[in-house]
Amino acid sequence: MWRLHGFVGRVLHRYHGNNTLRLPQNHHVEDEVINSSAVLSTSRHPPDNRSQEEEDGERRKQRTFQSKYAEFPRYTALDAVGWGAAAVLFMQLCRRIHSQFSSSTEPSPSPGALAAPSTLHKCGYHILLEILSRHDVLPRGRNVLCLQGMLERQTQDQSPTQSSDSDSSSSTQDHLTAISDHQTELLIHDALIPEDELYYEAGSLEDVHAQRLQIAFGHNQKIDRNLTADALSLFVEVEMMNMKDGYKDLSKQLRETVKIHTTSFYLTNITIKWQDLTEYVNVALNTTLKHLDASDVRIMQPPRNETEVIKTSQVISFTARQAVVTTFFFSQEALYNFFISMPVERVAITDTPIIHMTCPKSQSPIRQLDFSNCAMSDTIFSSVVDDKFVECQNLRNLKNLTLVGNSLKKLEILSKRFQYMSSLQHLDLSVNSIGYDQSLECIWPASITNINLSSNSLTDSVFQCLPNGTQILDLQNNQISVVPQSIFKLRNLSTLNLNANRLRDLPLCDTFPSLHKLLLRSNSLHAPSVNILESCPELRTLDVSFNPFTCICTLTSFIKLAINSEKNNSQSGIELLNWPQGYYCTYPEDVRNSTLRDISIPEVSCSIGLLVVAILVPAGTLIISVVILCHCLDVPWYMGMIWQWTRAKHRARMRQARPEDLVGLEFHAFVSYSQHDVDWVRNSLLPNLEGPAGGLRICHHEQHFVPGKTIIENIISCVEKCRRSVFVLSAHFVKSEWCHYELYFAAHQRLTLGSDSIVLVLLEPLPQYLIPSKYYQLKSMMNRHTYLEWPQDRAKQRLFWANLRAALQTDLPNAPVTQVQEHLAEERLEEGQRLIG
Repeated sequence: MWRLHGFVGRVLHRYHGNNTLRLPQNHHVEDEVINSSAVLSTSRHPPDNRSQEEEDGERRKQRTFQSKYAEFPRYTALDAVGWGAAAVLFMQLCRRIHSQFSSSTEPSPSPGALAAPSTLHKCGYHILLEILSRHDVLPRGRNVLCLQGMLERQTQDQSPTQSSDSDSSSSTQDHLTAISDHQTELLIHDALIPEDELYYEAGSLEDVHAQRLQIAFGHNQKIDRNLTADALSLFVEVEMMNMKDGYKDLSKQLRETVKIHTTSFYLTNITIKWQDLTEYVNVALNTTLKHLDASDVRIMQPPRNETEVIKTSQVISFTARQAVVTTFFFSQEALYNFFISMPVERVAITDTPIIHMTCPKSQSPIRQLDFSNCAMSDTIFSSVVDDKFVECQNLRNLKNLTLVGNSLKKLEILSKRFQYMSSLQHLDLSVNSIGYDQSLECIWPASITNINLSSNSLTDSVFQCLPNGTQILDLQNNQISVVPQSIFKLRNLSTLNLNANRLRDLPLCDTFPSLHKLLLRSNSLHAPSVNILESCPELRTLDVSFNPFTCICTLTSFIKLAINSEKNNSQSGIELLNWPQGYYCTYPEDVRNSTLRDISIPEVSCSIGLLVVAILVPAGTLIISVVILCHCLDVPWYMGMIWQWTRAKHRARMRQARPEDLVGLEFHAFVSYSQHDVDWVRNSLLPNLEGPAGGLRICHHEQHFVPGKTIIENIISCVEKCRRSVFVLSAHFVKSEWCHYELYFAAHQRLTLGSDSIVLVLLEPLPQYLIPSKYYQLKSMMNRHTYLEWPQDRAKQRLFWANLRAALQTDLPNAPVTQVQEHLAEERLEEGQRLIG
């Protein structure tokens, strides 16, 4: 194999020589480069002195053609190649140094990312120069590694044609691909070179600085013993892909290898017989390997009887993914027993259609079990003896159990399956169809601290079937609508995940006194009650994002809490996750899709006290202003008078007197007044009621009392001839004896004509205490009937007369006697004048 330090030695040796460069016409650089054996054999010896003398002679013969040029140094073509290669190497060294310093500012590749690998080529000067002359010779963070992958050929007498054939064969895709020490993986494709042209030379991978080696086998490709030995002794992780045979050789080599550097051994996309698989596993368990992994496994000829597995091992974990069995007739119990009986700490069988797992026959050292995405049922780890289920008691060392994505149904049954796992701490039962029957009791091991029951069919009753020592509880994506209070206390619970449920409000922490983190994302919370958080003294983290918030008054306290949490000045010290991006209004429509931080709810509309003050103060001010204004403008008096006028018009319209009731009535009203008030009656009352102004017929004692009759007879006669009686009330009125008689007779007439036959006009204020007791009827009428008050203000007097005339207005059939006589006299006078004429 060609070594780089030999080439550097040649370059350094030529550097100290004094030979000149001379290229004869029939000399080709490729003649020396292609003949690698010649190069390697002469790379450490100085040039022959005889050839130098011939060169000097030739130069003396041609001195006449070189008189204008200085004398050239004495170098051979091989020296030129060496200098060129040294220059290229120096440039690449500088570029590599630059790459090292500039790589710190570039983002590092993500863990596990596999970049495009560099190609490992055959050795030779022409290949080296071809690689180093490309513009992408050394991409940043990558190395080119040369290995001798072809048989050595005799190249001493090789012609240029042969050299071109060699170059064309070297252009085919090589069988080794490597990633430099900046990366972690080396991929070897053994199937890309025909088998008769390929062999692996032991030790070829010694200079490869990679953590992981991948060996991909072609169709019917056999395992190379040297390659496997180097892989196990040089790489931390080794993966063999696409294997279909050679497992016995692999097991034999693992058994014979004394020192194994590899810690993780992977088999990917393999087809293997059960016997070969169990032999490989037993051999690997007996080595210094730490992790065994098998993915995309097709198991042929599965077991019909029990297969023994060794009892002790240094292997830590065994993982199988996407394993299938190619036949239906085999012993499932034998297959399950082999894997569950492995003497390792971690066993993972995932994405595999197994429906059951047996219990180890002896106490198992397994600490972690993972059966994710299988088809496990509620009978897991149990067995049936005499038609009764017997629970597993040989997994007492188990700490972590993962059963994600299986066919588990009943929580109370599962609790019995795990009851003897006294060391179990972490239990993952997510993505199943688990429900809980409240009529049955749950029996959990007391050691469980972390339980994941997310993505199941659990309801509120699940809180009655939980381990007492639970510290972390994941119940997201279930059907929980409320956290019941009538349950036992989970005193150690610090984290409760209730995301994606149906909760309508925050849960009380009375049953979770140590709750530190509460997650309620994507529930049905419209307005979380902040006062509930007072029952959570230890709560530090809260997430209620992506809920259908109703942005009304009931949400203001929560918004204040969120804003204070954002400013880190919340008295409760609660951190609100996803604020404010995950908090939007869904109602009312005018603020829909607005963040809670951006909306504004008026304080006055949310406080009852402020709302009452905001309503009552303006209303009270308005009322007081109206009262003062009405008092100043006598509005109450006007309103009363308008009311009286309206009532009078209404009574006149609704109570039309029958014609027979008006027979014998000659006057609209009889006026009763004191002699001291005669001036007001003559000057004000009569002019506004009689004549053109009022059109009413008024009867009063000064004009219509008949001489010779007694006063009582005149009073009775006048009252009987009038439709109504008007009493002008004053202090003098209640002192007059005749006024009392007039009132008495009018009261009796009122029984005949109706309750509206008496009209009271209050000429001046008349307190009740001034009215004598004999005027009890007057007191009664003043208390039960509305009376008219004479206004002193002249502006109000017109309305007064209108109301009084409306109260007295009626159609009378008979005219007064005096008017009839006058009419007859006028007719007689006209007749006499006609006769005379």
